Amino acid sequence: MLQQILRDMYIDPELLAELNEEQKQILFYKMREEQLRRWEEREEKARMEEAVLRRTARRKQSDGKHVQWLCGKDGEVWVWVMGEAPGDKPYDQISEELIAERARQQAQKEAEELWRQKEAEITKKFRDAMAQEKARIAAEKWKIEIEDRKAAKLEEEKIQEELKKREEEERQKGEEQIRQQEEIRAKELYLSLKQAQQHSQHSDDDQEWEEQLRRSKAADEERSHKARRARDEYRRQSLRAIQKGIVAGLSNLFQGTSLNNEQETKLNCNSASPLLSLSAASSNIWERPSRPFSREVIIRWFKEEQVPRRAGFERNTNRIAQWFHGIISRQEAEELLMNKSEGTFLVRVSEKIWGYALSYRQQSGFKHFLVDASGDFYSFLGVDPNRHATLTDLIDFHKEEIITSSGGELLLEPCGQQKNPPDYSPLFESILDFCCPWRKTLLLPL
Repeated sequence: MLQQILRDMYIDPELLAELNEEQKQILFYKMREEQLRRWEEREEKARMEEAVLRRTARRKQSDGKHVQWLCGKDGEVWVWVMGEAPGDKPYDQISEELIAERARQQAQKEAEELWRQKEAEITKKFRDAMAQEKARIAAEKWKIEIEDRKAAKLEEEKIQEELKKREEEERQKGEEQIRQQEEIRAKELYLSLKQAQQHSQHSDDDQEWEEQLRRSKAADEERSHKARRARDEYRRQSLRAIQKGIVAGLSNLFQGTSLNNEQETKLNCNSASPLLSLSAASSNIWERPSRPFSREVIIRWFKEEQVPRRAGFERNTNRIAQWFHGIISRQEAEELLMNKSEGTFLVRVSEKIWGYALSYRQQSGFKHFLVDASGDFYSFLGVDPNRHATLTDLIDFHKEEIITSSGGELLLEPCGQQKNPPDYSPLFESILDFCCPWRKTLLLPL
């Protein structure tokens, strides 16, 4: 985006209003550099054209060569002999001065060469030492991450085993409840049909009794078929969730399971809705506009492009980061940070560019930095040239490294939500409801 601004030498006024004073100064400095570079190119081109014209003029003048001698006061050709004219230095003195100047220049060149070699040795020494230190730190971090992953995997396997046992117990309990309901219903139908048979005295009554018996059997068979389909769908969704590792919210499925007639019908009807919504969602092809022009387009962009890149999530978890906020204005962000300490920050979805805005609380007020997410990376617009693979990487990086050298901003404390539901709920609404209703507990921060 910065390259496009420098190429066009124009910035949108609304985008300019989102920049703080430091970002504006940096941007204007870059534009001034681009203007100077273009002016120097034009000047260089003009000089080259002038040189070509001069060479052409000299070639034309070379056809009429002539020699003209300088004459003295007496009208004769003026002749000067070195050393004989008043004020001339002797030849020996001139030779000594030339030799001394050559010796000085040679010594200066040798000293410069020695300094370049010494400077290269010093640079290499400290560069190697810095590389070794970085390698050591990276090795320690890698070791800690491996240990954390092992511990997390063991904990996950333990949870999976426990949930499998609970699932089997709940399944057996549900099947037993269905079997008891079937027996009770069969007894009720038998008694009602027996009473109807005893009261029937004519052939019309017999036909009505047979029709009622046929309808009862058909309704009973349909109810049994729906119950079997509900059990199969319940088992399939439970196993799929365990295989994907989404186990933290499965306990909600095993609490208070009661498969009466109404619940069996609802379970059977809802089992087809995720597939229908999936096919409907996949039929719409997302094509990003040149810039965000409405709140609905921004939400669509976030769901299509940012959710697959885990924007707003904590690292290695399915929880929303505490610093992440939805589509809120600059004024709302400053109100959230008003009573916070210096170093508190939040990240909100921008309405001006395809990206985000980082709002930062400093001692004397607030700062707002634009984060460009239009490409395959995340970076601050006009402030920091570093590129990061994810939004979480950018935040974690600037928890240890300052954003600008003049301001010294470090991200110390995240600013969480103060509303219920949170302001980012429209961004994740359809995703939470799609096929996995128990994931709501995973996405909400603790």
